[in-house]
Amino acid sequence: MFTTPFPRAGRPGAGPAAPAALHGHDLLLRYGGTPVVHGVSLSLEPGRATALVGPNGSGKSTLLRALARLHRLDGGRVALGAPGEPAERDTALLSSREFAREVTLFSQSRPAPQGLTVREVVAFGRHPYRRGFAGATAEDRAAVRHAMGVTGVHDMADRQVGELSGGEMQRVWLAACLAQDTGVVLLDEPTNHLDLRYQIETLDLVRDLVTEHGIAVGVVLHDLDHASRVADTLVLLRAGRVHAAGAPAEVLTAGNIAEVYDIRVEVSADPRTGRLRIDPVGRHPS
Repeated sequence: MFTTPFPRAGRPGAGPAAPAALHGHDLLLRYGGTPVVHGVSLSLEPGRATALVGPNGSGKSTLLRALARLHRLDGGRVALGAPGEPAERDTALLSSREFAREVTLFSQSRPAPQGLTVREVVAFGRHPYRRGFAGATAEDRAAVRHAMGVTGVHDMADRQVGELSGGEMQRVWLAACLAQDTGVVLLDEPTNHLDLRYQIETLDLVRDLVTEHGIAVGVVLHDLDHASRVADTLVLLRAGRVHAAGAPAEVLTAGNIAEVYDIRVEVSADPRTGRLRIDPVGRHPS
């Protein structure tokens, strides 16, 4: 089970990440000359989780990668802002180390490195803070220990990552992202390959990052129920454009979902929790 993440008093040996916002302005993104995202603007604000949803090919993962400087911009710009700063900072002008101290990306496509232990992989998250060939500091070790505890991988710290299942490796990479200790966290389908327990605990962890530490979170999710559970703001994409954006209850209407996914759904609120319930209606309704 995940331990209680990031206590209010701060982690032992590591200070909380500074609040930051990440803004995408009029982003135009292409693959092989073909536009896939058309002039999309969005803002990830401190203390809020923004979920990007939409069918396959809608541009949500491409958009997240562009915010992380991993996909070239063909138009628009990405900028960082923070309370008290007089102006936004264009992320294209930051060094890789400077950017990595402020923004981290959990990606779907990371390979499992061979010959390394879980602890060594999680320690990758501390590289933006290393100087030359200097060894790990007490702060680095504390951040790694806490990230492993938060994600439930501490007991496998000395195991070789080549021995892990896909779901276990998913949690190891998530721990590495949290060890990076940034004010903006980007997550590309973080619940993929996880069983039900760890899906829900990962979503709970995202909420803890937001509510306990004021992190700005941008997360791509396929599961609309998961998105409504975790997001303060939801962005529904269709063919590389924003179809609707706002609070989950405003965006995840039966009409919007039918238009974007081309399937009829029934949307209701759970009478006990108030959470949205989205039930697709197939050809064989029960």
